Amino acid sequence: MHEFILFGNLGFHHILDPQAFDHLLFVVTLCAVYQVGEWRKILVLITAFTIGHSATLVLSGLNLLNVPSNLVELLIPITIVLTSLYNIQFQRNANMTGLFSKAVRWNYAMALAFGFIHGMGFAHYFRALMGADGGIVKPLFSFNVGIETGQVVVVGIFIGLHWVLERMFHFQHRDWNQYVSGLGGGGALVLIMQAIFGSS
Repeated sequence: MHEFILFGNLGFHHILDPQAFDHLLFVVTLCAVYQVGEWRKILVLITAFTIGHSATLVLSGLNLLNVPSNLVELLIPITIVLTSLYNIQFQRNANMTGLFSKAVRWNYAMALAFGFIHGMGFAHYFRALMGADGGIVKPLFSFNVGIETGQVVVVGIFIGLHWVLERMFHFQHRDWNQYVSGLGGGGALVLIMQAIFGSS
């Protein structure tokens, strides 16, 4: 039980750590295209992302998949830029009705695929925590639970802020999506430049 709490707390604090800014930026950008009342779509979207990065975290944690960290640091912000561009195009042209309409299913598939990439970033941190001895299954599970709990907290705050701006300040959802997606894409471009040329 102590081990479960330990690795759960490590996963929770890792996702909320400023060093995990790229993961948080992706989650927020991913959810920007949906309105507050579309919480079911957001739930399915986050679940798809969870399945993706959980699978990669398991494979990487068991040393069945190992991608160089510098490549992962480049791929993660690229997923944010692509998500940002997709959000703007998605809102402009897609049929947003239906929990599993064709356009929405494409969004879920994108979250699943990009989740695989983000899982690599979590895995590098997780492997650094693990010693050479001991089982990996329980720590891996609890660490992942901690990450998911942190993501739920972030999404909850994000939706709450969206609700306040929409209800109290009559902020239009189209503007919300464009601003959040634009900020996400812009921040990711900075991360891409840092990954290519170095922070110095």
